[in-house]
Amino acid sequence: MASSDEQLLKGGPQAFGEFYARHERAVFRYFYRRVGDAEVAADLTAECFAAALLSGHKFRADEGSPAVAWLFGIARNVLRRSAEHRRVESRARSRLGMPPLLLEEETLDALDRIHAGQLMEHALTYLPADQAEAVRARIVDEREYEDIARELRTSEAVVRKRVSRGLGALRRRVEDSA
Repeated sequence: MASSDEQLLKGGPQAFGEFYARHERAVFRYFYRRVGDAEVAADLTAECFAAALLSGHKFRADEGSPAVAWLFGIARNVLRRSAEHRRVESRARSRLGMPPLLLEEETLDALDRIHAGQLMEHALTYLPADQAEAVRARIVDEREYEDIARELRTSEAVVRKRVSRGLGALRRRVEDSA
């Protein structure tokens, strides 16, 4: 049976490693959405988990909030302190003797692609299914109109119209939110 987050926080370094594995991607995405830079988001994520490891003994499961809410509270504080000082804080990582996190260019590129894909998937949820499918196939998957039309059993003109309408709707949504 899998341990709860609360149990993992109290279970020592190895258990904390499992807690980290469960939530690292979500915490990274939280930071990446706010700072837009994969390297900074990775540094913030490392500082957040280092702070959580140092203060795990302070977590109280009986106060009603789940451990993941406590973790995101730490993330919010790490982000606030970093914004106030205009640099990524590293106090918790220093106390633990953790070296700075270095990401290779390939990793940064992959993280940027993942984030861009997540943004596109989120944007496509606002479109009717037929437009979303056409935009995904043409723009995300970079497929030819002819192939898409064959797969959807419709004409190229219909696919072009769906892509055009879908992109227009996404453009209007972005303009309206700005």
